[in-house]
Amino acid sequence: MTVDYTVVIPTTGRETLRPLLETLLGGEGPRPAEILVVDDRPGGSGLDLPGGVRVLRSGGRGPAAARNLGWRTAKSEWIAFVDDDVVLAPDWPRQLAADLQPLPPDVAASQGRITVPLPADRRPTDDERGTAGLEHARWITADMAYRRAALAEAGGFDERFPRAFREDSDLALRVAEGGHRIGRGDRLTTHPARRAGFFYSVKSQRGNADNALMRRKHGVLWRQRTGAGSGRLGLHALSTVAGLAAIALPLLRQRGKAVLAAGLWTGLTAEFAARRILPGPRTPGEVARMVVTSALIPPAACYHRLRGELAARRPRPPVAVLFDRDDTLIVDVPYLDDPAGVRPVPGAVDLVRRLRENGVPVGIVSNQSGVAKGLITPDRLAAVNARVEELFGPFGTWQVCVHDDGDGCDCRKPRPGMVLRAAGELGVDPASCVVIGDTGADVDAALAAGARAVLVPTARTLEPEIARARRDAAVARDLAEALRVAGVAG
Repeated sequence: MTVDYTVVIPTTGRETLRPLLETLLGGEGPRPAEILVVDDRPGGSGLDLPGGVRVLRSGGRGPAAARNLGWRTAKSEWIAFVDDDVVLAPDWPRQLAADLQPLPPDVAASQGRITVPLPADRRPTDDERGTAGLEHARWITADMAYRRAALAEAGGFDERFPRAFREDSDLALRVAEGGHRIGRGDRLTTHPARRAGFFYSVKSQRGNADNALMRRKHGVLWRQRTGAGSGRLGLHALSTVAGLAAIALPLLRQRGKAVLAAGLWTGLTAEFAARRILPGPRTPGEVARMVVTSALIPPAACYHRLRGELAARRPRPPVAVLFDRDDTLIVDVPYLDDPAGVRPVPGAVDLVRRLRENGVPVGIVSNQSGVAKGLITPDRLAAVNARVEELFGPFGTWQVCVHDDGDGCDCRKPRPGMVLRAAGELGVDPASCVVIGDTGADVDAALAAGARAVLVPTARTLEPEIARARRDAAVARDLAEALRVAGVAG
């Protein structure tokens, strides 16, 4: 049986990565088209990996960004996402192929079955029970295969989720909302139980910020739709308010009310600690950890939820950059038809390459009416663009309009056609793009497509265009400032 698939593994350099790769490389069944390991560390030395693996670098922007870089690089029909800390069966490739091959076109994804082995000689700890919950979780990317077309249609993972938490459920909801089904395969993947530090459960409350984003995107019923359970935020908020009141009321000489508040806080904290202690091993160390962290978790949860609610209301930073060509990336030569005349704008090559290295998709949207006017042949235009790509590196999409003003096309800027098609080829929502150019037509095309725009004026940019861009978009002095204004990591 043959299945066209690529394996994408985001990693922070865990020791479990190499054994995982060795299992994949020697596994029974159809080999993947490629194994892409996305190094998501901000820096550091190279990874110790076996041969036959391709490494990409996402710059430490989180697993959502790392997976996006992986699937956008891949060319296969299926993208199999695997976490770097799972253990795959020796015949996992065969099991994956058996799951994917019979799927009809309306099934966009296949989730593997996760098993978490727990200690046989004692009760599991709080951390181990948390990991065991993955056995019943929906849509987790510890072992999840998606059709590449479905990922492109949905725009991939939302990179506002910075942790390995909720980003998978968010994507699955959007894929399902697009009219696709998500199936559950028979392949079995082992996820070892986690043993974490004393304050791990407190630090994990950062996930409440991600819950706020889920609510913002999918409404108040997002928990029911993802099977996430009811949560405990209401009780955490009550406990936090009671604790603060117990501290503040004595300062207002409200001692009776302070005693009641302290009693409420004590009762809620004791109930929460008992709920966590009773299923566990009840060793002195585990009991102490549960008591201490049960007092700290409620205020931490409330803080991170409030932080998340505020962050979810901020404008979403762009995830793809579309450049005008002439006078933005290269010095403008009217109706340029000679590759030898291509001269990059100072600093532009380094900026574009840094974007690409950081996993930011880049493309070009360019009016070239010289073809319609008979001043440039299509072959000479192609040769000039090939020279641009030779100097700058590959662009994820080239959108070039060869029509003139009176041709009535939908692609010539200020019309939005090229921006919309560029977003489609990059697999992102137009609203996730920023268009950078030097004329009002660049700005107008971006806004008409629902994208953001930054104008970088030159001596030939008209003052009314600059004034309109200041009002409706943004203006920058150069490309570096344009990327900063747009909030793009460059």
